[in-house]
Amino acid sequence: MIRRPRRPRRTPPTRRVRAWLERVREDIQVVRDKDPAVTSTAEVLLYPHLHALWLHRFAHLCYRRGRRTLARAIAMFARFVSGGIDIHPGARIGRRFFIDHGAGVVIGEHVEIGDDVMLYHLVTLGSVGWWRDMARGPGARRHPMIGDDVVLGTAATVLGPITIGAGSRIGAHAIVLRSLPPGSRVRCGRVVIGEGTEHLVDMERRPVNG
Repeated sequence: MIRRPRRPRRTPPTRRVRAWLERVREDIQVVRDKDPAVTSTAEVLLYPHLHALWLHRFAHLCYRRGRRTLARAIAMFARFVSGGIDIHPGARIGRRFFIDHGAGVVIGEHVEIGDDVMLYHLVTLGSVGWWRDMARGPGARRHPMIGDDVVLGTAATVLGPITIGAGSRIGAHAIVLRSLPPGSRVRCGRVVIGEGTEHLVDMERRPVNG
C-alpha cells in the first residue's frame, strides 16, 4: 500500500484572525507610544500609514501566491487612501512599523524592513536606476534592507541592494548609496556613497542607544 504524504496542517481560521487582530492592536499601540499628538485610539485609526500597512499585508499575501495583478490593484488603492504611501506588494515589513506624517513614501519591491523601524514623510527606499537593475539579471536584489530599530528622517533616500545596520539613524534629506554598519549616524543633508568618495561623507558611528 502506497502512503500519500501528509499535507501540512493549516492554521485554523480563528487562530489566524486572532493573530491578525493582535498585530492590529500592536500597530495602534506603536502610534500611541511614538506620537505625542495622539489623544485617542479613534484618532489613531485616521493615521494614513495604518491603512497603507494593513492593505499592504493583503497585497503581499496575494503577491506571494502569484496573484500579482490583484496585489498591484490593492497597492494602488492603498496609495490612494493613504495620501501617497507607495509600497510595492513584494516588500517585506517587520513589526511595529511606523510612518510619521505618512505622505510621499516609496518602498520598492525587494525592500526588507526589520522590526521597530520608523520613517518620516518623503522617504524613498528604491533602486539606483533601471539601467543597473537590468544588468544585475533576473531575480537579483535591487532594493535596500533596513535593520531593526532604524529611523529615517524626512526625505531621506536609500538606494540599491545595500544594508542599513540595526539602530542606525539617517538624517533628513540624506542620501545613502552604500551599506552602513549597525549604530551608524548620517547627518541631515549628507551623501554617503561608495568607497573612494569619502570626501562627500559626513558619517559617525555611535552605540545603538547612544
